[in-house]
Amino acid sequence: MADLLPDHPDFLWRNPDPKPSYDVVIVGGGGHGLATAYYLAKHHGITNVAVLEKGWLGGGNMARNTTIIRSNYLWDESSGMYEHSLKLWEQLPDELEYDFLFSQRGVLNLAHTLQDVRESTRRVNANKLNGVDAEWIDPQQVKELCPIINIGDDIRYPIMGATYQPRAGIAKHDHVAWAFARKADEMGVDIIQNCEVTGFVKEAGRVIAVETSRGRINTGKVALCGAGNSSVLAELAGFELPIQSHPLQALVSELHEMVHPTVVMSNHVHVYVSQAHKGELVMGAGIDAYNGYGQRGSFHVIEEQMAAAVELFPIFARAHVLRTWGGVVDVTLDASPIVSKTPVDQLYVNCGWGTGGFKGTPGAGFTLAHTIAHDEPHPLNEAFSLERFETGMLIDEHGAAAVAH
Repeated sequence: MADLLPDHPDFLWRNPDPKPSYDVVIVGGGGHGLATAYYLAKHHGITNVAVLEKGWLGGGNMARNTTIIRSNYLWDESSGMYEHSLKLWEQLPDELEYDFLFSQRGVLNLAHTLQDVRESTRRVNANKLNGVDAEWIDPQQVKELCPIINIGDDIRYPIMGATYQPRAGIAKHDHVAWAFARKADEMGVDIIQNCEVTGFVKEAGRVIAVETSRGRINTGKVALCGAGNSSVLAELAGFELPIQSHPLQALVSELHEMVHPTVVMSNHVHVYVSQAHKGELVMGAGIDAYNGYGQRGSFHVIEEQMAAAVELFPIFARAHVLRTWGGVVDVTLDASPIVSKTPVDQLYVNCGWGTGGFKGTPGAGFTLAHTIAHDEPHPLNEAFSLERFETGMLIDEHGAAAVAH
């Protein structure tokens, strides 16, 4: 499979010095920041845009996720956002003229208890009402889709069935960032790495410039796409965000023959596993419980997810961990994102995606670009406003999404 990887030129985008001013400055050069820049240029004709990245492009959560893409969320608002995102994913390889190995191999969410079964069948019905492809399958069908899984009744939490979304799958995360960056750069967007935002300049309640490690940059509008660092940026801008930052760990094994044909997620035993195109097993689980900005977590979280993986897939007992890593995810009180205007005029925020950020990459960029261009939210992100924490109109995707945020 390794020979399917596309060849790369030395550089996919320019590395310009920052100009004195831009129409829009996007803070954060990960998937969401780059997607926002791309859709601003493509759909709204706004190309005088700078994407400021404090480290290297796509080097934060974009480089540290488990690459799963799906849209089988319970609530209408989440389902609308993630399903639109999945439809964009389906178009992007052609649109960006870049094969980032988007593979719609299906995603299974396992049920291990009667409560899991009830919750899962409820979610399948809700998905169908929202036009999302979803089905409930029994243990035998799970085994047919994934022959290496253990469906015996002698394990601690036997598999009682699963939800299945055939259109879901995985993509090569680094290549997604590079694809967006290349296309945005072609359209005239400046991607500026090693440029940390250190402050915001405001006048009469409106943002007019950003202070960076490479000098002041004047701007008409600013969009924050800083994931786990969003609360720090918001504080610099003079307002607070209702998010907490946590480490989120994942790991890969060494390369193996292709044995795992789909994506399996278990919220109860708690691990999710796919096999990447080159052959490495990619595993993730929930967030580390403590708050922090360090891109590393505790060993027991890794230990527990490996134990869960061996329980579900006995064949993995012989695999070796090659490396582990951690991202910094931004978790909201209702486990749903914030794509919204802020108390500061012409300053917009996209954060709070928690563990669901990668799959929402194009949807976040699409809706945030619309919000920036029109100074009004798109119908898809209207419900994901900052005000919902004051009004109580919460979306509350905790657990309902079949994954622990």
